[in-house]
Amino acid sequence: MRVRDAMTPDVQLCTPEDTLRDAAEAMAALNCGLLPVTDNERLVGMISDRDIAVRGVAMGRGPDARVRDVMTNDVKYCFEDQDIEEITMNMGDIQVRRLPVMSRDKRLVGIIALGDIARANSSDGTAVALGQISRPGGQHAQA
Repeated sequence: MRVRDAMTPDVQLCTPEDTLRDAAEAMAALNCGLLPVTDNERLVGMISDRDIAVRGVAMGRGPDARVRDVMTNDVKYCFEDQDIEEITMNMGDIQVRRLPVMSRDKRLVGIIALGDIARANSSDGTAVALGQISRPGGQHAQA
């Protein structure tokens, strides 16, 4: 199965100039915890609810601070034509639960999350990735 067969294709975007309030309101309305950040149709970052809490609120930034001030710039992504098993293992290796999905010409075409993978493919790959993501440490650890 390919990533395109499991991903969520409709993705809400935000820009670096949007406020943290704008991003948080969009996340609340969509019941999601992550938004891709684009500038002139180019993916430049990701902002998560955790970014807003830890890099925003905890650092004294208010709701009118800009997304660019708290977003994650180092974006990991996958391609829509990659195999789900490969992506599942990669998500475990880099300890992330969601990845933006790009076309081969580097256009954002969706988001793939562990939940998407679990719904599309009930193989053991999801459990393996989740186990690796849940181990202490990793790219987004607080320590």
